[in-house]
Amino acid sequence: MDRFKGQARLPKFAIPKKYDLNLTPDLSSCTFTGSVQISIDVVDDTEFLVLNAADLSIHENSVWFKNQRSGQKFGPTEVAAVVEDEILVLVFEGKIPRGEGVLGMGFSGTLNDQMKGFYKSTYEHNGEKKNMAVTQFEPADARRCFPCWDEPAFKAMFKITLEVPTELVALSNMPVIQETVSGSLKSVSFEESPIMSTYLVAVVIGLFDYLEDFTSDGTKVRVYCQPGKGNQGKFALEVAVKTLPLYTRYFDTPYVLPKLDMVAIPDFAAGAMENYGLVTYRETALLYDDRHSAAANKQRVATVVAHELAHQWFGNLVTMEWWTHLWLNEGFATWVSYLATDGLFPEWKIWTQFLDESTDGLRLDALAESHPIEVDINHASEIDEIFDAISYRKGASVIRMLQSYLGAECFQRSLASYIKKYACSNAKTEDLWAVLEEESGEPVKMLMNSWTKQQGYPVVSVKVKDQKLEFEQSHFLASGSHVDGQWIVPITICFGSYDTRANFLLQAKSGNHDMVKHGGGSNSWVKLNVDKTGFYRVKYDDELAARLRCAIESKQLSTADRYGILDDAFALWMACKQSLSTLILLVNAYREELEYIVLSHLISVSYKITTVTADATPELLDNVKQFFINLLQHSAAKLGWEPKSGESHLDAMLRGELLTALCLLGHDETKNEALRRFNAYLEDRNTALLPADTRKAAYMAVMQRVSTSNRSGYDSLLRVYRETDLSQEKGRILSSLASSPNPDIVLEALNFLLSSEVRNQDVIFGLHGISREGRETAWEWLKDNWDQISRRWGSGFLIGRFIGAVVSPFCTDAKAEEAEAFFATRMKPSIKRTLKQSIEKVRINAKLIQIVRDEKSLSEVVEDLAYRKY
Repeated sequence: MDRFKGQARLPKFAIPKKYDLNLTPDLSSCTFTGSVQISIDVVDDTEFLVLNAADLSIHENSVWFKNQRSGQKFGPTEVAAVVEDEILVLVFEGKIPRGEGVLGMGFSGTLNDQMKGFYKSTYEHNGEKKNMAVTQFEPADARRCFPCWDEPAFKAMFKITLEVPTELVALSNMPVIQETVSGSLKSVSFEESPIMSTYLVAVVIGLFDYLEDFTSDGTKVRVYCQPGKGNQGKFALEVAVKTLPLYTRYFDTPYVLPKLDMVAIPDFAAGAMENYGLVTYRETALLYDDRHSAAANKQRVATVVAHELAHQWFGNLVTMEWWTHLWLNEGFATWVSYLATDGLFPEWKIWTQFLDESTDGLRLDALAESHPIEVDINHASEIDEIFDAISYRKGASVIRMLQSYLGAECFQRSLASYIKKYACSNAKTEDLWAVLEEESGEPVKMLMNSWTKQQGYPVVSVKVKDQKLEFEQSHFLASGSHVDGQWIVPITICFGSYDTRANFLLQAKSGNHDMVKHGGGSNSWVKLNVDKTGFYRVKYDDELAARLRCAIESKQLSTADRYGILDDAFALWMACKQSLSTLILLVNAYREELEYIVLSHLISVSYKITTVTADATPELLDNVKQFFINLLQHSAAKLGWEPKSGESHLDAMLRGELLTALCLLGHDETKNEALRRFNAYLEDRNTALLPADTRKAAYMAVMQRVSTSNRSGYDSLLRVYRETDLSQEKGRILSSLASSPNPDIVLEALNFLLSSEVRNQDVIFGLHGISREGRETAWEWLKDNWDQISRRWGSGFLIGRFIGAVVSPFCTDAKAEEAEAFFATRMKPSIKRTLKQSIEKVRINAKLIQIVRDEKSLSEVVEDLAYRKY
């Protein structure tokens, strides 16, 4: 038996071909019973069958194996569960003969409250609390619902039958073929599925309304949601009905299932899950309310639906061979979701917003405690931690970089070939590179291995010497430390104009490029990484940086390039490779900026700079805040508080972000107006004075004035929270409550997060708005409540969010050591990487604050810019 313990993978002497699965959940006792018959192919003589099972009671006397050829049926001599490895070992007397056979068994389990495996979710109907039963099997939790070979490469067909109360809706991957009623129960049988991995199997049982439509090629699409919320599914349905045919064309392969259902689940840990033919979502990611959802909510619904539907091809039809290749699923679906959303809503300029995805990837990958895109997974307990910005955002960014290098047409042709070649089977990263290489004739594998097999990315330093550009690449780390690393970097350059370009691969540590042949004048700007399509940073020498500053002021650069210059300069400052004075002088060049994505990033930069100033040089804080208020007021005044007829989706998103920023920066006029409108909203929830896009700004303004002696605003927000049934509204409120500068109120808000009024999935919203003044309070709260938090969230990926949100904002080495000491005796595989990353961020903050403190020219620069009139 020992040979099967502690292994990353199941032995391969038996391969499942088909599951016949029966499940009977009891929604009142939150238990279920089931039976499964698995057709398997025994490929090697063996005395053992080893499969996955976790949190299940196997009915030992029900276990049997039948050899198809001989018809002989026999039971195991031993049925042993290895709890820590989540495996079930069946020991037989003598060898099981090779060939086809059927393994059968009965089992029972609990509908858990962990949002994984087969679990319960709760909702209200006619004032009564009810349970629904839901599955969430990715990455490795099908084993919590039925015994199975729970690895992506063990693809099989599934025939599912559910015994459920007659009044409930029962859904699975395939359409219903038969329904028979017996008293208060009905038996619902579904068509046999195509071949798929266990993590894509899905079951949902509950009370639902639905909307229905058909794609242009006749596929039935439905959106299911809680009774009474049907109208909120309209937008997602429209997106899905248009997106499926778009992907059919793009991948040159039809959607192979007869239907697609999308279901809003009240309790759901992730954003959504791409189960084949039955996609499950958080309510915030699927439902859109015309009156009470913000423009940002609408965009999120579109991109999440497009992401999950991309998986129906990339992930479900062609599946990664093992979790090492998770990025293939998630990186591609992230990238393709932007392609689809851009096709449906070109006015959203969604590719400029993709820059935020890249920035998130760059930020995480700049840590020494990052990991390569392709990461070895040696145990199921390690998988959750790689569902992060590396797999999703860096993955998507390097794919975009490759598409940009190979060209859109060649890339699409290659992807279609890849999907056809590996349809209904599994593939590794190398398989994709081989197809792309064959179609393009380019050295794709060599180029991409440097980006997927090593962690991190380069910063390319560039300077001018004798009419030549000289380049040098080095591994970029947010700590400013030096480590070795070398990439094959696709360099793109513009010389004074987007009509004058050059591109080449920088394969060595350094290189140069002649400017003369491009006619670049001695004073014209030079921009590397054009439109920020490459996953790397650029550091310009002083002369080139000054020219780019002028190009920003004279509006000569694209939106993406203005964003890219700001983002690189910000990261270089954080890594102590550039002074804060230099960064602030660059930021000043953006004073007439109007584009959403650039201003949104400027706001993020302003938050970090003001926090660092408060910690390093509090005497400069008022001037720094005034500088940013001046910078943002130009656009805020233009947009005002109320939507204008015919304004763009981006203007609606920007208005909310600008007003929130001005409230947090302490702009009295904005705060007073926010409070006036909030009071009107309390009187009338449908007032035109506070549409959904500006509510977050008002809630933040309210919380800035709340204290223990003046808590009416806090109580009013809680009242709104309790009265709304819209998840997006609840999320907005939760993310505002802990932003009060009063530590006592912060503590009250954090305690509220642990109450029964907040769903387990939503607690993370409340953790990301904690004020600087509430940092210490939040840390003490986390330590005091760790046992409870660990019990409630410890078995999923959300536990890491607690650590990241509470530990990362600190800025002293002493606090890093305190966090290390506290978690030393509380370490689990699921938090190990997150904790290391959070502590690294604390040490980076500590170093940055010391550097800013020592910066001589800072006060003069800030003072000059804070009150300069333009």
